[in-house]
Amino acid sequence: MTRQIRIVHHTGYAYPEPVLGSYNEVRMTPRTSREQWVVSSRIEIQPTPWVLSYTDYWGTRVTAFEIRERHSRLGVTSTATVEITRRSEPAPRASWEQLRDPGLEDRMVELLAITEYVDPGSELCGFAAGVARDAEPAQTVAEVVRKVRERVRYVPGVTHVRTRAKDVWAAGAGVCQDMVHVTIGALRSVGIPARYVSGYLMPSANPVPGEARKAESHAWLQYWDGAWVGLDPTNDAAPGEFHVEVGVGRDYSDVPPLRGIYSGAAESEMYVEVEMTVLE
Repeated sequence: MTRQIRIVHHTGYAYPEPVLGSYNEVRMTPRTSREQWVVSSRIEIQPTPWVLSYTDYWGTRVTAFEIRERHSRLGVTSTATVEITRRSEPAPRASWEQLRDPGLEDRMVELLAITEYVDPGSELCGFAAGVARDAEPAQTVAEVVRKVRERVRYVPGVTHVRTRAKDVWAAGAGVCQDMVHVTIGALRSVGIPARYVSGYLMPSANPVPGEARKAESHAWLQYWDGAWVGLDPTNDAAPGEFHVEVGVGRDYSDVPPLRGIYSGAAESEMYVEVEMTVLE
């Protein structure tokens, strides 16, 4: 089934007093892929900035901009319409021998690195290693996800964007970003390449066409099993017809929707609003 979805994402900063200037990057434009076609997209920014658009190392569309005037509020709105067609055909299956091929390891080296951001600690990595000794890669992935969902409860507000996977595992709580980081670290620890995916997920399984629904940014992962295979640990399912992909990278730090620096006020307050509408 093909779904057409419109996403409107408002974000930005309010400052307690005018700032002198700001320099930012936006990653809020959906990707065109084998399963997703971008029908239209635009980024609107206030105040009017100098803008440069490019595709980054990981294939994510970036809008970089700078504002060289005093302003008390920065506003960014991304509006996009995408068509999504998820195919149910089985992916190729990689063996451990294929995953440990030096050529593949060299090509995937950045997506095999266990950084502090995604390292869940020795307990989960030890569990993954034990499973991998007796199971094929795809089964190992399934068992790791089962273990993560068994241990980490979905609890909004207990973590932030810089929370380490090890702390999430110790606390046993987090949000979608945290579950993805923990899972990615465990998979990489046994030699399965994995990458972080940022995007959106329609908050209803049966949305009414034409009715805008309040939504949020979402995260899932892709692991290498002869091809990139999507998996949403938070929902224990493959990405479906209501997942909209925006960017991929090693972890969240490669794909934040908005980041930058400014000169002036010591503090800032961020705001975020996302609406998703199924058009057909």
